Amino acid sequence: MSRPKVRDDVALMDGYHSPQLSVAVRLNTNEAPEPPPTRFRERLAAAVADVEWHRYPDRSASGLRARIAEVEGVAGGADQVFAANGSNEVLQTLLLTYGGAGRTAVTFEPTYALHAHISRICGTRVVEGERTDDFAVDLDHVAAVVRAERPTVTFLCSPNNPTGMVETEATVRAVLDLVREVDGLLVVDEAYGQFAPWSALSLVDEDTPLVVTRTYSKTWSMAAARLGYLVGPSWLVAELDKVVLPYHLDALKQIAGTLALDELDEMRARVASLVEERGRVVAGLAELDVDQWPSGANFVLFRPRSRSGNDVWQAMVDRGVLVRNCASWPRLADCLRVTLGTGAENDAFLSALAEALES
Repeated sequence: MSRPKVRDDVALMDGYHSPQLSVAVRLNTNEAPEPPPTRFRERLAAAVADVEWHRYPDRSASGLRARIAEVEGVAGGADQVFAANGSNEVLQTLLLTYGGAGRTAVTFEPTYALHAHISRICGTRVVEGERTDDFAVDLDHVAAVVRAERPTVTFLCSPNNPTGMVETEATVRAVLDLVREVDGLLVVDEAYGQFAPWSALSLVDEDTPLVVTRTYSKTWSMAAARLGYLVGPSWLVAELDKVVLPYHLDALKQIAGTLALDELDEMRARVASLVEERGRVVAGLAELDVDQWPSGANFVLFRPRSRSGNDVWQAMVDRGVLVRNCASWPRLADCLRVTLGTGAENDAFLSALAEALES
């Protein structure tokens, strides 16, 4: 049978996967541990009755973008906000607009795998810079890479996935100065930004080549909705609007995204509760035979000292607890990552880990 041939570079790629298993406690995908508030679900269900299903949705998603701008305190309003089907589509649209043949994107590894993956899918050359042994950003190394490679797009992830570490404002400003030198764009991925002590949103303005990307999946308990956004200069958002497919955000998703932002107080309280749980899990890990890294996210990266990461992961699965197995990932030998769950789920995790380390 004759088949069309895919691009050579795509044929060599591996897909991005997060395997799921049937277990009692699933803490491997950085989701929110609780569903959205009941009031949100009731209002959304009622709103479905008013959708004009025979009409196309608002092409620019202007109402949703305006509400996001209001909640995030964006001075330029909706013109500085771009929304899409998850933060991954936001990143894809960025790379379709500013990447491509003859252009370069830079990452600093280990970091979110989809930054490099989406760049390559969009035909962009990827240069992988390195972090230090403790997963920090080395500004001297960043300067060397940026000046040598002159990337169009430079990625920082803060809090970084999978390490959880937060870049300081001084670090982001320093990288931004380097990006300016080469007429590039800095993308700060803040998928977990609400759990961190500061945000690069405060640095966004019309004169700065900086965008900050965020998602509804974590803070807003809406992973199933696939909704994300960025905040950046209005001139950049206007370019993205040229590239994204027409009517890419359906009517129901726009309504859901707008209604969710009315639950701001409750969701902020949930974030505060998860930050408190993070402290409790970190304290529990400190009493076990593992190394861990400081986290400003809703997950914690750790490494068993005396057993292999694969063995500990399997022993935990055998006890009904699933965490993310990073043990075979480049630069992350034997590392595992746990998503913060409910108090009971976190207790089950700590108990299963303690037993797994001793078995």
